[in-house]
Amino acid sequence: MNSTILPRLVGWGFLLFVLGFAEPAAADRPTFDTTARNAIVVDFQTGAVMLDKNADQRIPTASMSKIMTAYTVYTYLAEGKAKLDDMLPVSEQAWRTGGSKMFVPYPGQVKVEDLLRGMIIQSGNDACVVLAEGLAGSQTAFIAKMNELAQKLGLKDSHFSSVDGLPSPDHYMSPRDLATLSHHLIQDFPQFYHYEAEKDFTYNGIKQGNRNPLLYKDLGADGIKTGHTEQAGFGLVGSAVRNGRRIIFVLAGMSTMKERGQEGERVLDWAYREFNNYTLVKAGETIDDAPVWMGTRDKVPVAPAKDALVTLWPAGRKEVKVTAVYDGTLKAPVTKGETVGKLLIAVPDNAPVEIPLVATQDVERLGAMGRMAETAGYLLWGKKR
Repeated sequence: MNSTILPRLVGWGFLLFVLGFAEPAAADRPTFDTTARNAIVVDFQTGAVMLDKNADQRIPTASMSKIMTAYTVYTYLAEGKAKLDDMLPVSEQAWRTGGSKMFVPYPGQVKVEDLLRGMIIQSGNDACVVLAEGLAGSQTAFIAKMNELAQKLGLKDSHFSSVDGLPSPDHYMSPRDLATLSHHLIQDFPQFYHYEAEKDFTYNGIKQGNRNPLLYKDLGADGIKTGHTEQAGFGLVGSAVRNGRRIIFVLAGMSTMKERGQEGERVLDWAYREFNNYTLVKAGETIDDAPVWMGTRDKVPVAPAKDALVTLWPAGRKEVKVTAVYDGTLKAPVTKGETVGKLLIAVPDNAPVEIPLVATQDVERLGAMGRMAETAGYLLWGKKR
């Protein structure tokens, strides 16, 4: 059974659209012309995609895949299998690892927290190898853990064959997977995410700055990771918070460091300027009455279990359709807080938003005589009492 939501939405322009009267002309969606080969911009809270340019293409990620290495290390820490002050041994292989370095000593030992900062801030490939060998016993075992976690997180276009992102034909991610992983990094491990915002780190007497150019500007940026190889070009996975609203973006395949910084700043300003988050209805606010069978009342008020929040450009609000969906008539007893259906929000150019609908009151079951009368009325007249 479907019931169109009418109360409290007239001001949004939903009423005409939902009732099937003259529909407003489709509002043009804001566009952004980026020089990046691949790009995606996502609202952290709603998951809405504001920009999609080849976002499902599998690409070499260079050091941007260190986000997965960090996620895996955070998993070890959260599960109590390692501690930030644990000391891990440096192998000759780790010491000899090429590319960007934090300059771990050999022979020697390095604290896990220093290795994390060396990997995230300085993009040290040597730090990745020390972490992998020290936590999982070998790079091979650690990579297997990375791929296992990727499957659990639903990263459909990702595969890892190294811990540092150095070029390999069997090592790739899609921009969409990078955005999804970044969302999980922030959501699942808020206690560790602050490392991504640090601007520099000094280890072994060598001070190195974070390669993320947005951290040095007043943009609200607090992460996440850059990457560069000749094959991958210059890439950036970024995140920023302005006025309590977080946006995650991925830009890949750019030609220079300067271009990476400029495009990152441009896409952030565009996303915050052109799109906003709108609360259609708040959690607990009654939006409909669901029919109840065999209850002391024939209807029960329902409300969304959480705020109905959508990301839209201002004119796009006219194209939203909100519908309550129930699996047939509810059967008493109904308990306050019980999930009784879902609120479907059809948002232009994005996947529908689904929010559980819950009963806001109890409805007791009729006694034996009442149930008999209810059944008789339905059989005789096709309706309840």
